[in-house]
Amino acid sequence: MDLTPIWLTLKLAAITTLILLALGLPLAYRLSKKRSFFKIVIEAIITMPLVLPPSVLGFYLLLAFSPQRGLGKWLSEVFNVQFVFSFQGLVLASVIYSMPFMISPVKSAFQQLPLSLSQASYTLGKSQWQTLRYVLLPNIKPSLLTAAVLTFAHTLGEFGVVLMIGGNIPGVTRVASIAVYDSVEQQDYPSANYYSLILFAITFVMVMGVFIYNKYQVKTPLA
Repeated sequence: MDLTPIWLTLKLAAITTLILLALGLPLAYRLSKKRSFFKIVIEAIITMPLVLPPSVLGFYLLLAFSPQRGLGKWLSEVFNVQFVFSFQGLVLASVIYSMPFMISPVKSAFQQLPLSLSQASYTLGKSQWQTLRYVLLPNIKPSLLTAAVLTFAHTLGEFGVVLMIGGNIPGVTRVASIAVYDSVEQQDYPSANYYSLILFAITFVMVMGVFIYNKYQVKTPLA
């Protein structure tokens, strides 16, 4: 049995989660502050992948980054970078498609923190960055872990958007969900079951771990 799709999927999920942690934390923090019309527009854009069919998002990404037109052509000619039918394209699509799973839980956690935490930190002379890193983030560990696991698990199961922009290239863009689809199309049900069972097991263990960790945190709150 070829395990390449499994390893490719885990690699994609790990990279996507790390990128969204780096991008999502400061963005979620900014969005949790005083609301404005501009922030509402940003939140609406971030939430769109939750309600749009994956094929729609994948189609527009395919158009936007096609090497024959517009932005995709410019990237290809100037930087020799191609997102269509490449692993880089899978990462780009996954970051966009999984973004609400990272940002929404973290933003809600920031909003639930008492304002006095930040005010006390500023009073002690800490900067906004120091306050975020040393005061706020330690108090939202459960939400942060939940967001990371949801992002990772959601990326594991992506199908439509990665198929549209990445296609089905063995060893390059053929992730586990596409391997399951291929196996069913070929009526190779043992292989489909094999890939599905691995994905199910990984996701179940991760989600159970989050529930156990969060339950422990409730019983022994941070000092």
